[in-house]
Amino acid sequence: MSAEHPHPAPSVRRRLTALALATGLALGGTAMATPAGAVGKGPNHNPRSTVNTSILTTHAELVAQLQKEDARQDAMELTVIGQSVKGRDIHLASWISDPENPTILFLTQQHGNEQLTTEGAMAFIKSLGTGKMRSVLDDVNVLVVPMANPDGAMGDVDFSLEDYIASGDRNLTRYNANEVDLNRDHVAKTQPETRALHENVLGAYDIDYMIDLHHQGTRSAVDGELVSGSILYPTSPNVAPDVVEDSQRLGSVVYDAVEQYGWGNLGRYVGGTAETIARNGVAAEYGIATLLFEMRGMSDHEYESYVLGQRSNGYLIKQTVVTLEATTKAIADGSIETADIGFWNTLPEQRTLPLAAE
Repeated sequence: MSAEHPHPAPSVRRRLTALALATGLALGGTAMATPAGAVGKGPNHNPRSTVNTSILTTHAELVAQLQKEDARQDAMELTVIGQSVKGRDIHLASWISDPENPTILFLTQQHGNEQLTTEGAMAFIKSLGTGKMRSVLDDVNVLVVPMANPDGAMGDVDFSLEDYIASGDRNLTRYNANEVDLNRDHVAKTQPETRALHENVLGAYDIDYMIDLHHQGTRSAVDGELVSGSILYPTSPNVAPDVVEDSQRLGSVVYDAVEQYGWGNLGRYVGGTAETIARNGVAAEYGIATLLFEMRGMSDHEYESYVLGQRSNGYLIKQTVVTLEATTKAIADGSIETADIGFWNTLPEQRTLPLAAE
């Protein structure tokens, strides 16, 4: 696959209508209180349900949406921070009202097959131009890098994806075009996507907080109950204690925001100490408080049990929007400073359920 549309594309109207339905669920509040197919708090995984990438935003569509919001929002600035291996632009959307304000960075889709957080980030970007969120921007600076791995997102890579299971316009893969995992490249920085992020965002702005948004498999659970996602602060011994504590406070805000919803069930992610991953490496190198958020299910993969059917798109997009809005508000009003980190002492580590358990 070497083009943005490797197969005859469905109409843009059909794609956007389908995605709008998912996003409508995400932003509809009460419509998401009890999603169809829920099992306890963990939405059901049906391996026979449709996994169709045609409703997901393409890189070209994402750029068009970003440019539209840039023209519509006076406070927004859109910049290109670099290019992917295949030459696709990587964008940064920023809202900086005062350089002295605390600043948060939201990073999505380092892994190209983890796209619903990008869909949620785009909904969040739109919300920043509304009365609901506009006043918040007086007291916080916001940076968003959506689709950090556009080649993987478009399936435009130099290796075979024939075993991937999704249908639609394209397959999506974890890796960049060179088959490198970008979230294992934060020390060596060998890839153009990683260098763009470090040179033109992490090293160029005074950032206080970062949430790195990902997706994991569908079978993670706590106490036998499927999770809607999992979170973790930096665990490298080279991260300063105050940065770890600020990261834990960031996690507290996310936990409280998500758990109030009927589908919200968060576990503690089981992660290591390697600084090659953003959660640890960014915190150690720049002193930025970081939080990893692993949403449930992927948009495509070689393994069927990692992929969630598209009927779950709505609540995952909603979970992303809730996360981004809650943390932005908490930083703006200062409530993050008093966020209770004691929940980390009792937050259970997630475990993977066998397929026969559901």
